[in-house]
Amino acid sequence: MTARDGPQDRYKGVWLIFFILGLGTLLPWNFFMTARKYFIDRLADPKNENCFSNETARTTLPCSYLQSMFDNFMTLCAMVPLLIFTCLNSFIHQRISQQIRILGSLVAIGLVFLITTIMVKVTMEPLPFFVFTMISIVFINSFGAILQSSLFGLAGLLPASYTAPIMSGQGMAGTFAALAMIFSIAIGAQQPESYIGYFTTACAVVVLAISSYIILPRLDFFRYYSMKDKTEYSVYHAELETKRDLIKKDEPNGMEQNNSKIIPIHNPDEKPSVFSIFKKLWVMALSVCFVFTVTIGVFPAITAKVSTELGEGNKWEHYFIPVSCFLVFNVFDWTGRSLTALFTWPGKDSYLLPVMVALRVIFVPLFMLCNVKSRKYLPIIFSHDAWYIVFMIFFSISNGYLASLCMCFGPKKVLAHEAETAGAVMAFFLTLGLALGAAISFLLGILI
Repeated sequence: MTARDGPQDRYKGVWLIFFILGLGTLLPWNFFMTARKYFIDRLADPKNENCFSNETARTTLPCSYLQSMFDNFMTLCAMVPLLIFTCLNSFIHQRISQQIRILGSLVAIGLVFLITTIMVKVTMEPLPFFVFTMISIVFINSFGAILQSSLFGLAGLLPASYTAPIMSGQGMAGTFAALAMIFSIAIGAQQPESYIGYFTTACAVVVLAISSYIILPRLDFFRYYSMKDKTEYSVYHAELETKRDLIKKDEPNGMEQNNSKIIPIHNPDEKPSVFSIFKKLWVMALSVCFVFTVTIGVFPAITAKVSTELGEGNKWEHYFIPVSCFLVFNVFDWTGRSLTALFTWPGKDSYLLPVMVALRVIFVPLFMLCNVKSRKYLPIIFSHDAWYIVFMIFFSISNGYLASLCMCFGPKKVLAHEAETAGAVMAFFLTLGLALGAAISFLLGILI
């Protein structure tokens, strides 16, 4: 049976499952970040009666050391495990089964959110709660890294278009979180108990992702592509043994006289080399790394500091960053990721793709020249809100489209049996780009 004669993805079932799994990889972490105010409020020093939160401002005013350092430690506890475990998965995925890595990660993330939900009703001192929160962040991003890397590796076994729903699902997760942020501003002050709904929603999405993954192997389309390589080898091996038996029967001494060489597709028990695979897809790997280095370098470290030209004292001031920065970015990033399901231009061997990736660096000075607060060196050139929103639209849609394109093409640059490892390698370079962007963001902030 050829790929052309293979089963069809009925009702787009496999596509939808990969979308749900992509949603499940980032929605928990996005909900964790959305509940930032809840965590900071619980870190307030009870001895300091003047400690308060500015409900109308975009950020919470810190009044204790733990509150002031929360964002820094949160970033550190998120990025370091994400990078380490994504790299680790590139090597351990050949030794630990796919089912254990994906299901185990989903169950672990679900348990963390279940405990976090319960902790909403548990009274704790600020320091123990801070330690508990940081440990939760480490666990979520550690298992999230394994889940994301394994999922891209799994998608590498299928046609290139099936990486797109993962990217699209991840983009939807950010959009969902941005809407939750805007909703929280609209309804004003919230009691800590109201955050139970945030964490319960994340738990529900994780349960949905687990159920979807359990159903996945039952679908003919997925079974055909995931087992196709081993099936091809088994059929070929059987045919080869049959030919050898016939030749031996024709030869008086049982010696083969066939001089033709038939090279098997590959041995399914042979583990592909990570470094040999990287040599084949290094252009795609470095491209996706650079995409996210540029993106995280300015978003949200620079973009969230831009102020509306209307100044203070109006409602738009409170919604400007949540809408113009976070919502616009996530909506158009999701749009860009989804476009790869319709067309994949330029092709995987085109030199135009890395050129387009490199050109995104222009967004760095563009955002730095917008109406950013607390600037020392650079002038303000693009003060109008419209400039900022236009830059954000092109910035986000190019991020989603080019990143998704690279992730789709990466596994297709290697042999079929190397596709899963290639997907894991691509996921590592995606995470490396996130880490590099976070490091560069500190430098860019100083240059403004």
